[in-house]
Amino acid sequence: MLTTNESAENYLETILILSQKLPVVRAVDISNELGYKKSSVSVAMKNLRESNHISVSDSGFITLTESGRQIAEMIYERHSFISTWLMELGVDEAVATADACKIEHVISDESFQAIKKHVNGKS
Repeated sequence: MLTTNESAENYLETILILSQKLPVVRAVDISNELGYKKSSVSVAMKNLRESNHISVSDSGFITLTESGRQIAEMIYERHSFISTWLMELGVDEAVATADACKIEHVISDESFQAIKKHVNGKS
């Protein structure tokens, strides 16, 4: 399993989401989406590039590598599933989304798969 920290996971998830909305993803797009300073995003992109989770073209276009995509998709799946599940339980959307953002980074794969199995009626 690939290991990353919560910050890196958030950046990778954001790149994935933006890549589904935009023709190309640039650091300024990430900065605007997350509300972070461009300098902070620049440092994070350097770290992700050095970890081989992203590649950056000469034009500044950011693309997920295979490892980056795997992490981003895992986090996005957890976020989507957990926030939807919490809303189905009656939790306010804003609270469910905020809680999912926290849970998605700390829950083990074993626990997440067990919850998914239970919620989907396969327990």
